[in-house]
Amino acid sequence: MRRYAQWTLTSRGATGGLPLARDLAIDLGTANTLVYERGRGIVLNEPSVIAMNERTGDVLAVGREAWQMIGRTPAYIVAVRPLRKGAITDFDTTQRMIRLILQQVGVGRFGKTRVVVCVPSVITPVERRAVTDAARRAGASDVRLIDQPMAAAIGSGLPIHEPVGNMIIDVGGGTAETAMVSMGGIVSLKAIRVGSFDFDSALQMYVRRVHGVAIGERTAEEIKVQIGSAWPGEDEFDAEVKGRDLTTGLPRTFILTPDQVRSAFEDPIQAVVDSVIDCVSQAPPELSQDLLVHGVHLVGGGGLLKGLDKRIEHDAGVPVRIVRTPMEAVVLGAGRALDNFETLSSTFNTHGPRW
Repeated sequence: MRRYAQWTLTSRGATGGLPLARDLAIDLGTANTLVYERGRGIVLNEPSVIAMNERTGDVLAVGREAWQMIGRTPAYIVAVRPLRKGAITDFDTTQRMIRLILQQVGVGRFGKTRVVVCVPSVITPVERRAVTDAARRAGASDVRLIDQPMAAAIGSGLPIHEPVGNMIIDVGGGTAETAMVSMGGIVSLKAIRVGSFDFDSALQMYVRRVHGVAIGERTAEEIKVQIGSAWPGEDEFDAEVKGRDLTTGLPRTFILTPDQVRSAFEDPIQAVVDSVIDCVSQAPPELSQDLLVHGVHLVGGGGLLKGLDKRIEHDAGVPVRIVRTPMEAVVLGAGRALDNFETLSSTFNTHGPRW
């Protein structure tokens, strides 16, 4: 099993005791941040969460340690996700988080570190500039951006340079993107700002409305993982859930069934399915026919929701396959673009000095 580096807030000098990193690929996701270092592979995989003391401005924790603080801290300590819907909502906090990432993987202030950042295709030019500026101010000497669907297609091992229809569905924490790739470019694209966090929010609202109980973000995510699904399956079981009664304010325990969770997820799931159907309908007929043979490929943390592949397959009428490494496909694709820069340089969507 691959061992990932853990984020730390302690400095270990200019290189942190590690060889100076030169080329990095960063999947700066709404839910998780992954870093690929050229020549080493994935060196970091942590939740995109940072905990800060609002009184002093000090960073208390980053990554998994900060994620565990969500909903469990005093009012002056906030554990936040600086990215929402795939875009930066807090520039300064995001910059500090990227700086900690670069420090952890051994990047010093005086090194020439070239970075490729994976971004959702749905974000605006202003948001793209914010990502680029945040990475540069955090210490990167040169920054390129690559759209997540293209990176996911490369990381999934699809023959993107062949005249064949390759469709990728990337369901992340804040966005869902479907792209048809052929001859090294994106032929059709449908991206929406709906992701796995919307599943959690929908479940929280359902529980409040139907059971009169408030549950937190972490509890909703745990329920999603345990009994959540987009399609009925075998060996389903109910879950005992603890929350706060909205009437009395006291702790209360109740039972949630898989059918109830599917009902709560219906609107965001339907939005994802509709976006896939829209992308298929926009593609040229010759490429659409290829999907019946090769199928579409599902990646991203949201793609791991049980039965989502079957739901898309049923509604869109094309076979759906979950790739072997759905969580890592995007950063692996960006890493391969780094390793084969001359061949895959056309996949980068920003321009700057040649590497």
